[in-house]
Amino acid sequence: MANYFTHFSCVLDLRTSEQAIHALDIFRTLSQELESEGAVIRFVASIDIEPDTKRLWLRDEDSGDPEQVITFVKRCARAFKLDGLWGFQSADTCSRPVRDAFGGGAHVIDRATGETFDWNDTRTWLGIVLDGGDPYA
Repeated sequence: MANYFTHFSCVLDLRTSEQAIHALDIFRTLSQELESEGAVIRFVASIDIEPDTKRLWLRDEDSGDPEQVITFVKRCARAFKLDGLWGFQSADTCSRPVRDAFGGGAHVIDRATGETFDWNDTRTWLGIVLDGGDPYA
């Protein structure tokens, strides 16, 4: 039996170390909300001590959930009135070779509006191209 994983590691820059500390409270609240719904948080957030403490390091420990990361970043952007684009990449992997088990993607958020600026999923992109379509249409 194959095990499937989604991996990512990214940084969320905040303006101050105080905001980074408060963002960890937002993370804990999201985790509690998910637990009350019978789900678990599938990523880790910690203060990135290098090069400074105003950054959060967001990552999976075993297999993560990019949608939870997006929800968290949107909440932080709203709470701290952040602006500009922010994004991250993820990789879909498998414990053994299985057809169509590997891929990845990227997601970019406009922090000022909370809207998705752009995204890409390599499996979808590849399928469109191989079917003779234009993935950018």
